[in-house]
Amino acid sequence: MKYRIGILCYPSVGGSGILATELGMKLAERGHDVHFITSSIPFRLNAYHPNITFHQVEINQYSVFRYPPYDMTLSAKIASVIQTFGLDVIHAHYAVPHAVCAALGREMAGMKTPIVSTLHGTDITVLGEDEELKPAILYGLRQSNAITAVSNSLKEETFARIARDLPIQVIHNFIDESVYQPQSDPLLRERYGLGEADQVVIHISNFRQVKRVDLVLEAFARLDVPNKKLLLVGDGPLMGAMRRQVGEMGLEDQVIFAGKQEQVAALLAISDLHVLLSDKEAFGLVALEAMATGVPSVVSDAGGLPEVITDGVDGFVVPRGNAEVAAAAMQRILTDQSLRDTFKQTGLENAKRFASHDVVTEYERLYEQVVQS
Repeated sequence: MKYRIGILCYPSVGGSGILATELGMKLAERGHDVHFITSSIPFRLNAYHPNITFHQVEINQYSVFRYPPYDMTLSAKIASVIQTFGLDVIHAHYAVPHAVCAALGREMAGMKTPIVSTLHGTDITVLGEDEELKPAILYGLRQSNAITAVSNSLKEETFARIARDLPIQVIHNFIDESVYQPQSDPLLRERYGLGEADQVVIHISNFRQVKRVDLVLEAFARLDVPNKKLLLVGDGPLMGAMRRQVGEMGLEDQVIFAGKQEQVAALLAISDLHVLLSDKEAFGLVALEAMATGVPSVVSDAGGLPEVITDGVDGFVVPRGNAEVAAAAMQRILTDQSLRDTFKQTGLENAKRFASHDVVTEYERLYEQVVQS
């Protein structure tokens, strides 16, 4: 059965936007009619497909409003798309604002279009701490015909913070295997000034406090490894502070700031080790991307990360906030080629647990369930 599916998501860099966009593209490839309803074209939506339509939510600056009414405008746009294209299902990524706006848009359209809401983390781990927002989150989820979470950890946290009777199904994230696979690009190493003997540690994030880039720097500084290099990929509010920290630690010759990059598969592929020491992480998509590229990871025990990396099997899981233990784990991988090779091969096999074909099929079954109920 082919469906007309409306997808609501944040179009910017982030796990939720990546999953929503790549899910939409995979669904389109399977013959579904996919409608992205958002403020701008999702950054991963970089190729034309006849089954994909983008509907831009444009905000007019009315003098009567102190703040642009994005939520209301989004809800009205959802109603319009439901009525014009006869959507069979709406898939909202994030409870606030998207599940709430989906419910309002459906009401405006006067239809019973089912809503699937996917929780990605921040809507529960951050917004869920705000007592003023909890009623809105709960409203969006109660109005949903099905709820998914990207990890068991996030499911349990939703129960603890929002409500225990929510019918949440766990569907893990996935990656595009045609992009994330072992590859070699000597020219890219050359571009970043990396020699054959250099051992490259990579960290990819949006440089927010929760990502603990400061701990990554501290752990890297502790490494007793020749020719070590740290490749920092991304940008965000702490970029200036991290540059200052690199200078204060005397690591200018060993740390490379690569900036924000849309395609990170090739950068992962030229690296020897991936590190993610977040305080909170609903899933940790970049750890899965590293695994599928053949790069072992050292990650914190935050949230869903232990559901991606199996400690001592395809990488190491270390306690949050402990740079010393993280450094020891990094040291073991970088100085033991046999261990690194084992982690690589086991990781490539374990990455198949998150195969795109299987995950997209799970969502298709869920759509069928809500449409027919």
